Amino acid sequence: MGNTLFRTLLLLAFVWLSAENGQATTKRDLLQKSMNPERLKQVLLKNQSWVRYPAYTDRAGWDALIGGAKQEIIETGVKYLNHEWKVVKATDYLEYERSGSRDIMQGPYGNNNTALARLLMAELAEGKGRFLDQIVNGVWEKCEMTSWVLSAHLPAFQTSRRSLADPDEQVFDLTSGDVGSLLSWTWYFLRDEMEKVHPLIPQRLRKELQRRVLDPYMERDDFWWMAIDAKPETMVNNWNPWCNFNALTCFLLLENDPDKLAAAVYRSMVSVDQFINYNHEDGACEEGPSYWGHAGGKMYDYLRMLSDGTGGKLSVFDKPVIRNIGEYIVHSYVGDGWVVNFADASARGGGDKGVIYRYGEAVGSEPMKQFAAYLNERDGKKGYTPAGIDLFRTLENLVSYPGILQTDPATSASPYSWYPETEFCYMQNESGLFFAAKGGYNCESHNHNDVGTFSLYLDSKPVLIDVGVGTYTRQTFSSERYDIWTMQSNYHNLPMINGSPQAFGREFRSKNVTFDEGKLRFSLDLGGAYPKEAAVTSWQRTYTLEQKGGLVILDQFRLKELKDANIVNFMSWPQPDISTPGTVLFKSGDRTVKLIYESSRFDPVVEKIEQTDPRLSRVWGEAVYRLSLKAIEKEKNGTYRFRVEVL
Repeated sequence: MGNTLFRTLLLLAFVWLSAENGQATTKRDLLQKSMNPERLKQVLLKNQSWVRYPAYTDRAGWDALIGGAKQEIIETGVKYLNHEWKVVKATDYLEYERSGSRDIMQGPYGNNNTALARLLMAELAEGKGRFLDQIVNGVWEKCEMTSWVLSAHLPAFQTSRRSLADPDEQVFDLTSGDVGSLLSWTWYFLRDEMEKVHPLIPQRLRKELQRRVLDPYMERDDFWWMAIDAKPETMVNNWNPWCNFNALTCFLLLENDPDKLAAAVYRSMVSVDQFINYNHEDGACEEGPSYWGHAGGKMYDYLRMLSDGTGGKLSVFDKPVIRNIGEYIVHSYVGDGWVVNFADASARGGGDKGVIYRYGEAVGSEPMKQFAAYLNERDGKKGYTPAGIDLFRTLENLVSYPGILQTDPATSASPYSWYPETEFCYMQNESGLFFAAKGGYNCESHNHNDVGTFSLYLDSKPVLIDVGVGTYTRQTFSSERYDIWTMQSNYHNLPMINGSPQAFGREFRSKNVTFDEGKLRFSLDLGGAYPKEAAVTSWQRTYTLEQKGGLVILDQFRLKELKDANIVNFMSWPQPDISTPGTVLFKSGDRTVKLIYESSRFDPVVEKIEQTDPRLSRVWGEAVYRLSLKAIEKEKNGTYRFRVEVL
């Protein structure tokens, strides 16, 4: 974690930029201020001379790049020599409308994409043409598809608002960009070899890339992720750098007209500036660590490719906000594969070691490089790590791996990390406790209604938890989102005030947020996150982590009227033992955590929540638990005190 007092004071200077009702952007425009369109046209390298990977026919070059991973890459490709290219049926697309399932369409589509990526890598590694016919089959299958866009994303961009692809309306989403990027690399490396099979194949592929990627990127302004005309309140999330990286890749690999290339690259700069502007100076990712790889991590990929494409003439890696966005991923790691997860992020992860290392190299961050080396050691020093269908990351992982091996592994062990704008606070003490809490507002990207929630870990294992999110369906990103239990504040470590949970909206946010690094104390008024039905004037919650002791939670509240009894909820991974009044025990490994409450004021109830959703059960197993402490008496003004100790 580790923040110096100087850095904390520096970041506090930016707090005024946060709007009263949600996130406000800081109009940095780093890329546009670094280079105007005329200068950009002059410095863009011509005819793909920026590519630093060997040509397909350079066998010695590929052997040097791939090294000891050659046989593994080839053997992986062999598994797909008999792959049957599945047709994604019309009813697969329509299933999203009928049942809400995304996977019916995404399953066969994703399998085909993976097959093509593995076959391409195998052919680049071996160079004998053995995989070429299957690569051609995969390319042709892609060209024959009506759209490369996911069924779940089509309704947001098509005029019909339906999930079946319209052949007359090309859309650019995350996956069409991923596929476009993969196919652009395929065309770049193998167009001569594909022409030997049949000239129509590379010709058709180039035409489809123009029609499906390059043209819509330049002609359409209605893709929300571009945020070209972003207003101060416009949300700009991981879609922006992710889609723009793919667009930049395609243009740099395919477009050799200097005017058209410069126009496209500058357009991408204007768009990515909006993502950088949206991010706080403190660098925290409001979407959580498992989204960082396609938020801050993809921003890095974009900036890296932009620098490569201009011969290093356009680079903003020296800017503090860029470094802070990178180092967030280091500070959010708890240990033993667990991370601080807010919103839709998973509690398990760590990140892509290659991306983290390269990002650290670019911004001069030893903590990032050391963390990448730690992840490599934890993974058993596995050298070849394919990055899905992202060929750029896969190749870059090969390039950067020797540097990871030469770096000493380490994780951050400082007592706290404080993000004053995003209102994230992490602390740890000598008892083995790691604490994480958040303020913020209830309209963040991938939002849960969770202002003021916290997680607590002992010896890097979760005890009091943020459950995360289940498998994405149509409901997940619809008006029914907050009908899902994982999104609701009453399934977070938060109070139910006067019978009311928190509400969704930009206006529902924290107030009076403070952090005292000397006392390891984080405090906020979370009353503003509740609707008027809660009749709450203020609910000041203070978390104090004792240096050699436990955690104290103090709730000081004032209500306008009395309705239902307050309930204070705690979500846990271990099963709570409430057999002794005033004490709740949680068994965590060989140790026990004790939660102390006033037995005369609360009745405890434990609910076991079976985990049938595979996305959640992969993290938590069969069940998680909710401990609800229901106030015996109603009070207009009062104080609740809870203490967590390690036995």
